[in-house]
Amino acid sequence: MPLVPFPGSRSGAFLTPPDDDEDDDGSGSKMSFLEHLDEFRKRIIHALLGVVVGVFVAFAFIERIVSFIWGPMRRVLPPGVKLIYTEPAEAFSLYIQISLLAGALLAAPWVMYQVWMFISPGLRSNEKKFAIPFVVFTTLGLVFGAAFNHYIAFPFMIRFLASFNGVDLVFMPRIEDTFDMYLKMALGMAAVFQLPTIVFFLAKLNLVSARFLWSKGKYAILLAFIIGAVVTPTGDPINQTIFAAPIVILYFLSIVIAWIVAPKGRKAPPVD
Repeated sequence: MPLVPFPGSRSGAFLTPPDDDEDDDGSGSKMSFLEHLDEFRKRIIHALLGVVVGVFVAFAFIERIVSFIWGPMRRVLPPGVKLIYTEPAEAFSLYIQISLLAGALLAAPWVMYQVWMFISPGLRSNEKKFAIPFVVFTTLGLVFGAAFNHYIAFPFMIRFLASFNGVDLVFMPRIEDTFDMYLKMALGMAAVFQLPTIVFFLAKLNLVSARFLWSKGKYAILLAFIIGAVVTPTGDPINQTIFAAPIVILYFLSIVIAWIVAPKGRKAPPVD
């Protein structure tokens, strides 16, 4: 590295110029591959510890949580139909799974914070201020997605499946199969409701634009119905639409968000 004379010095003192790789805002420190792995391991451990704490808290209120989960479904079941279990440990296993789900939801803000702490070293100083919005928006996405499934999508699905109950066919849903369907649908909706948050930060970083998203709208609608077909346990168009509709709505809401938060005076990403 070249040396430069110290200004005004008669003794020939030299200074080492700053490294060009460092950012002007002082956030130019780089991590090696092993340091990235160590940071990833640390964040995973911290996130898991938060989930463990959430699981213990949830298990303390497990009866109320189980009653809450089955509540909307119980109201749409035919008269006299109850959930059944056919293996001795099936009900206990259900309680454990529900505790894990509720514990993960309770620990969501802490987990999202760990995700942010892992990716923040690669951001500029002015981008690190989005830590709180990231945690808040991603947590809200999880909550709203789970709520949409709990109060709308899952009860509608159960009502449709229970409509075949009659004289010749008796609807007797097993708790394990029913909860597996509930969990699959809840996770799918929780992921879908992250779309506005993802677009918000991508637009802030000037990685996507409203114009680009608008040009891909027809593909987004097609993808929404494909996702609905995958997540939905039945292949009928009505249930697919129940899942595809919020995806389409959130996508076009994300276009509005991208248009509002787009950095001014910057060139938007090109549209293919």
